[in-house]
Amino acid sequence: MPPLPPPEDRTLRAVGARRSAPGVPSVGSIVATLRALAAESGGLVALFDAGAIAGERHLFSAWAHLGRARGRGEARLRDRGAELALFVAGDDQLPRALAKVGVSAGTEEFVLVAEKPLDPASLLARFDLVPADDVYPRPPTVGTLERLGITAAERTTVPTGAWEGLVLERVAMVELSPPAGRAPTKKG
Repeated sequence: MPPLPPPEDRTLRAVGARRSAPGVPSVGSIVATLRALAAESGGLVALFDAGAIAGERHLFSAWAHLGRARGRGEARLRDRGAELALFVAGDDQLPRALAKVGVSAGTEEFVLVAEKPLDPASLLARFDLVPADDVYPRPPTVGTLERLGITAAERTTVPTGAWEGLVLERVAMVELSPPAGRAPTKKG
């Protein structure tokens, strides 16, 4: 795999975070903040449960696949942040994707993602979250892979150091499946 560009050259940026206090912010507050940011900036902002993120390549691969699919006119959802969740989860149905990678009342560790010119670190206060460098990035764990639907049998096919590849394969599969409600088109 080619190396990622240096952080200062990336259009998509992400930071780890934790709740500022137990139960703060509420899921309702998170959703309201995401909607407000989308309306204000038009830029992509998303918040994921850190336990479902298998490192930097996972997020950047999902974002790249989202961009390619949209570039071909294959938008699955109106909201790019929600659509990014499909790719991050490796699932083509939003309810299942959000169950895998979305935040819940029990989420304690988060990954905040934003496109330039938005800075995820400066957005943390809007969500009432505090920075946590130990939360992101980190390599995939058995728990991460299980959340993403990658079975024990699949994990045994590759060494632990290649688990990230299993996640990237799931991300790519979303782009290859037809958007919900549309039949695949015939070429030729």
